[in-house]
Amino acid sequence: MALDPTPTTARPATADTPPEAADHRSGTSGVPPLVPARPHLMSSADVAAHLQVHPSRGLHGQEVADRRALHGPNELPEARPVSWWRRLAEAFGDFMILALLAAAAVAWAMGERTDAIVILLIVLLNAAVGLFQQYRADQALAALRGLSTPMALVRRDGQAQPVAAHELVPGDVVLIEAGNLVPADLRLHDTARLRVDEAALTGESVPVDKHSAALAAHPDGEHPVGDRLNLAFRGTLVTQGRGEGLVVATGAATQLGQVAVLLDRTDQRSTPLQQRLSGLGKRLSLVVLVICAVVFAFGLLRGEPPLLMALTAISLAVAAIPEALPAVVAVLLALGARRMAQANALVKRLPAVETMGSVSTICSDKTGTLTQNRMRVASIHLLPDDLPTPTRTAEAALWRAVILCSDAHPRPDAKDVAESEGWLGDPTETALVAAAAATGRYDLAALRERLPRAHEWPFDAERKRMSTLHPRHRDSGWLLVTKGAPEGVLPLCSSFPSLPGDAAHANQPEDLLSEPGVQRGAWMALAQGLASQGLRVLAFAQRRWPAETTLDTLRQLDCNQAEAQLELLGLIGLIDPPRPEAAQAVAQCRAAGITPVMITGDHPATALAIARQLGIVEDRTASPHDRALVLTGPELARLDDTQLAAMAPSCRVYARVDPAQKVRIVDALQSSGAYVAMTGDGVNDAPALQRADIGVAMGRSGTDVAREAAALVLLDDRFATIVAAVREGRRIFDNIRKFVRYALTGNSAEIWLLFLAPLLGMPLPLLPIHILWVNLVTDGLPGLALAQEPAEPGVMQRPPRPPQETLFAHGLWQHALWVGLLMGGLSLGVQAWALAQQNPAWQTMVFTSITLGQMGHVLVIRSETVPLWRLGLRSNLALTAAVALTLLLQLAVIYLPPLQAIFHTQALSPAELGLCVLGAAVVMAAVEIEKAWRRRPGR
Repeated sequence: MALDPTPTTARPATADTPPEAADHRSGTSGVPPLVPARPHLMSSADVAAHLQVHPSRGLHGQEVADRRALHGPNELPEARPVSWWRRLAEAFGDFMILALLAAAAVAWAMGERTDAIVILLIVLLNAAVGLFQQYRADQALAALRGLSTPMALVRRDGQAQPVAAHELVPGDVVLIEAGNLVPADLRLHDTARLRVDEAALTGESVPVDKHSAALAAHPDGEHPVGDRLNLAFRGTLVTQGRGEGLVVATGAATQLGQVAVLLDRTDQRSTPLQQRLSGLGKRLSLVVLVICAVVFAFGLLRGEPPLLMALTAISLAVAAIPEALPAVVAVLLALGARRMAQANALVKRLPAVETMGSVSTICSDKTGTLTQNRMRVASIHLLPDDLPTPTRTAEAALWRAVILCSDAHPRPDAKDVAESEGWLGDPTETALVAAAAATGRYDLAALRERLPRAHEWPFDAERKRMSTLHPRHRDSGWLLVTKGAPEGVLPLCSSFPSLPGDAAHANQPEDLLSEPGVQRGAWMALAQGLASQGLRVLAFAQRRWPAETTLDTLRQLDCNQAEAQLELLGLIGLIDPPRPEAAQAVAQCRAAGITPVMITGDHPATALAIARQLGIVEDRTASPHDRALVLTGPELARLDDTQLAAMAPSCRVYARVDPAQKVRIVDALQSSGAYVAMTGDGVNDAPALQRADIGVAMGRSGTDVAREAAALVLLDDRFATIVAAVREGRRIFDNIRKFVRYALTGNSAEIWLLFLAPLLGMPLPLLPIHILWVNLVTDGLPGLALAQEPAEPGVMQRPPRPPQETLFAHGLWQHALWVGLLMGGLSLGVQAWALAQQNPAWQTMVFTSITLGQMGHVLVIRSETVPLWRLGLRSNLALTAAVALTLLLQLAVIYLPPLQAIFHTQALSPAELGLCVLGAAVVMAAVEIEKAWRRRPGR
């Protein structure tokens, strides 16, 4: 069957399309044309001629390359990235670093030049580590931005094809529809009830009706931007209908560029977790500064040199104050978000990473998320079983409606148009036109050419139907075809197709054939029966107007006037089988204490059948009218907020729900204490996505608006990906807790050590250079390597984390105090023993003991319950390598003579080194005992 390669959206000329007389050839001059200065004052045909392009064909490859070379990419100028030297200057602007530099200067002036140089080097190394951490975060975020590149549907070489929005050039033919963000400034040449929200540009909150006619010259010289009704501007939102337009401005030349909306859209604000850690750091800073002052005072009272005590106090403050916690957590979040993106869950806002572990309810759409979104026609019903059998005429009328009332068009490289994969468009429509093509009796391109679309009333969620208008034949009138949900179409039908010559009429009661109410009830019963089998049911109808009715008259009808007194053509049932992995993902949700909820616009019987197959609903005796489990949109509308909040915790399926009702569902679930993740793909889903705790948009089938409103974008539209994101979110949050536990415990140990030693009458256990070294090597690579820690066993078998739960719950701060005290106490014990033995290497032993103790600690806190011997050292090779490297560096400081002179260390004997190792082993054993206590039944 021959098919016209021209996409269906390239409709024949109407009042809204440029005349075919303007059949100019693109690129005739061989020079890329300049864009017109005032395209809104020109006809669409003149704009196309000026841009040397035909709207039905678009540009070809070489023209696109030439124009991109002339006009550049379609990108807004972004804020310049922060340079490395500026970041370095910011690092050295920190108060503690400035204090340390001042101490180094004093040491130099006092003749302690070696100490001053080493302190300076360590400061530089710390700055380098900070720059590296920021670089890793920037790289991860840049990779995420690359994954979220907006796309546009463009006609090139006569075929509609998706391209990255930044690749658009002047003269490109862009196809837009409800839910799209306009990717460039467009001169519209074809519109179908197109409305655009231009609030982002003009501040006008009411969407604007668009058309394609040229504007008359404005008496004041120029039309305001909001009055240029034949232009669609970059960054504005299509809220209704669809259209086509020629790109007349890209990048900085667009209206959006001219009003200097040049902000880098990267979210640079601190996450709630970072803010909490920053607040914690400030509070701890006050405590540490008091302790440092006490240490300094005790040292002076003991007769220690003032310079030494000043350096010690400053070094302790630098090491103990966790000023780097927010920055390191930012790195962990960014790396975690990048890992989630590799699992097809694109995080648009970093707070979503840390909050995924709190999700207790996932409200998911059915089609494409829980199901395969590969619809296929399963049954065709032209009449109910107890009415006459269909004739060929009735079947032809049904398939004609299927072909005409569809926006699907063949893929340029389609090998088999009898399969839905050979078509571009909505999955339901591609399945329908593929089924029509599979009959072999209809030339789809020829039929669409013979009955071109003159007007349309687009689908919307309230009507649950769409209609298109076609001229039947020359001087033969007009044909309207409608498709939609049975409950949206059947009430509008007043008759059925006449079936002349069908002998079966003689055996049917006259009132059954003539009474619309009886017929409508029979069709509705049939639709409900099909839906109970898990089929998605669509009704098709038509209406005729005589030839004397003008097109302008019909186009002025609203949808309710046009879609009245319809003639029913039949029902088609489609099946969209569940995704193979969806049932397992639902089971994982339930095991993790997460309640999966299905929200769909389908029939309640269809939704309930799929929910049973997936395990969302386990009660096999439930019916579609069981409001304990299934709630329909009309039923929801009759409930007040209090009643809905009472029912929401037990309801598992919401059917025939309008997108606007999703907001009420979210509110009801949140009022019952649920932490809600809500999926959506349409324009009207955006409020619900913003209201939910985690908004999840569809990356493939979703609209630009939904993706902008969401915190998480599913690149593959699969429910299992949401579950994987929850699992990854729990892992990331666990690892952040592990890093905070590790860092605070190490800082606590150093504070206890330096605070208690003078009180116990012992000399300062560590030199300033030792404190800085410990802070550098232990908080560096080992801490960051915790980000690579795999998820703990059973991470999806525990209940969600309460949203109000702090990072320090479940004994984290108590752990930091008592393990820090143990670690510091063991080091003090080593110091006391070595001093009693008059061992000259006592300070080196304390230095080594505190370092090894922190290395042992980081190994055992990889899990709060699982022992180290079950985790193994190979499950996180990055951490094992970081610990090994730290140990080698510590041994080098102890045994290499050049470093001994710098760090004031002495070589330790095997017995002395073994004593330090023993202290680390005690720390590890104590933490393992704590984990065993946590594993007790009932904990």
